[in-house]
Amino acid sequence: MRLSATLALACIGSTLLAACATAPPFDLTNVDTALTPAQAVVDIGTARGHRVEWGGVIVAAKNLSDRTDLEILAYPLNRSARPELGKKDLGRFILRQRGYLETVDYAPGRLVTAVGTVTEIKAGFVGKAPYRFAVLGAEQLHLWPRQPDTGAEPSFRIGVGIGYFN
Repeated sequence: MRLSATLALACIGSTLLAACATAPPFDLTNVDTALTPAQAVVDIGTARGHRVEWGGVIVAAKNLSDRTDLEILAYPLNRSARPELGKKDLGRFILRQRGYLETVDYAPGRLVTAVGTVTEIKAGFVGKAPYRFAVLGAEQLHLWPRQPDTGAEPSFRIGVGIGYFN
């Protein structure tokens, strides 16, 4: 009886640990959680050099000779650092990743979260309209698995018995 109780507690502990490990393992030291891409564009002098955690949906991806630029429509992040598409967007930014990213994987519509430093403002276009993008030099990057985003926080249930969930 004692062995089965120990085994049951070990299983429950493992499940709880796995449930807590949904956020990307980012180093969030000295991250400015208040600065948004739209705010960075308004005052690049203050924003330049700030370390931020931004995320959103990829709008476009372009491989260059030494880096990949991703155009991202930013959204607020939930506790797991996943972009919340159901909330108001925070503006667009360019995520610069040194080296090559496969644009089939980092395709329009995919969700990403990154930690990096605001480096500059880049002039560009959204359609035919001129747009100023904050540029984020990525230090850490997480591509979220493809799945429908309900905007809700991830949850789990532990129970014993029979249940019906609708």
